[in-house]
Amino acid sequence: MKKMSVFLVLFTLLLAGCEKKEISVAAPNPNQITNDITAKSTVAKPNILLIIADDMGVDATPGYSIGATKPNMPNLQNLATNGLTFDNAWAYPKCSPTRASMLTGKYGFHTGVLNVGNHISLTEKSIQTYLDDNSTTYSHSIIGKWHLSNGLNDAEVMGADYYAGYSGGAVSDYYNWNLVENGQSSSTTEYCTSKLTDLAISWINQQSQPWFCWLAYSAPHTPYHLPPTNMHSQGNLPTDQASINANPMPYYMAMIESIDHEIGRIQDSIPTSVMDDTVIIFIGDNGTPKKVLQSPYASTQGKGSLFRGGVNVPLIVSGNGVTRINERDQSMVASTDLFATIAEIAGVNQSTYENSVSFKSVLSTSNTFPRDHNYSELTDASKPAKSGYTIADDLYKVIQLDNGVQKFYDLSTDPYESNNIRTRNQTPAQKSAKNALLSEASLIRQ
Repeated sequence: MKKMSVFLVLFTLLLAGCEKKEISVAAPNPNQITNDITAKSTVAKPNILLIIADDMGVDATPGYSIGATKPNMPNLQNLATNGLTFDNAWAYPKCSPTRASMLTGKYGFHTGVLNVGNHISLTEKSIQTYLDDNSTTYSHSIIGKWHLSNGLNDAEVMGADYYAGYSGGAVSDYYNWNLVENGQSSSTTEYCTSKLTDLAISWINQQSQPWFCWLAYSAPHTPYHLPPTNMHSQGNLPTDQASINANPMPYYMAMIESIDHEIGRIQDSIPTSVMDDTVIIFIGDNGTPKKVLQSPYASTQGKGSLFRGGVNVPLIVSGNGVTRINERDQSMVASTDLFATIAEIAGVNQSTYENSVSFKSVLSTSNTFPRDHNYSELTDASKPAKSGYTIADDLYKVIQLDNGVQKFYDLSTDPYESNNIRTRNQTPAQKSAKNALLSEASLIRQ
């Protein structure tokens, strides 16, 4: 009887608690709901999606101030609106050195990849291997353009869990090309940009742990052409080669827009919960080619040159952990820095590696990035007037060419490098600044 009384007391208290809980429920606050939806938590090990556009400079990128003709890229602009845009990101003047720098965290001087056609040593430590060595538990893939060696499975030899794409500099026909997957090459007539996206979506949706997907599109690299109609807004352009040659710009823009279409398709094809836990990095691999290069760049100062038009590339970072929303950053960031940044995002407790400096902290704090200079290089024995290196700080830039010619620019008054300040006209302060940059370059090239 005593046990029954205790049970009745406990049961009564339980009912009272339930009734009290029901009575205390308040009407939802619409503002609070909005805030809860907008605010996203930062996970310790976010997924990482690196998207590389081929031959896309800042003059061809929405959100950057130069270039009169811009592609329609609502998805990329949404990433910028909800993330951070870098104005002073540098890559290499051509694609292979840029990719090698991101893969290894080293300048080309130290890997030997200084131009297209240079092959990377398969013994170099890749970012994928580095993540494995540090027990980050990430799965990783490289999808799309490789262009660092000729072996069909070299990306996997260097540590990628999965590789699918093509090994050359560009596909010769976006509608008919050779796809390499699992070390085997086969012809496909699936549109290249769409097929690479399909492969990325399929691989990502198979993952059960944090992942890092390196997605390197061929677009907008030549051959210029008209993508499928639903992927661009340039209209029903003629597709004969003569028309394309006569006016390549709208085709180039259409190819860029096709990338944006696929960025949207990736986001729509992957569960929202997964995308919420993902940081997206978008970068161009070098400046815009001469045929579609826009003012204020001179025609000789785009892709393949050490001028700003050849090395300044778009870099936008958005997603999980990026709390600087709709902001711009002036830090001097190099393509090599993606190595250390990706590693730190993945949980490696180290902010530097070889020539790479992590800019992860900049994604959430506007503190000054520790790099006080930027550096790029190109070796082309057949063109010594374009071959050499360049180094810059906030105020000045030096271009040292292999033919002995040296160019020096005051970026504060001449940001697009049209007025070479000859040695006899340099002030003592300018000479001192130039010598400091040359000394820094000498250290880099040891």
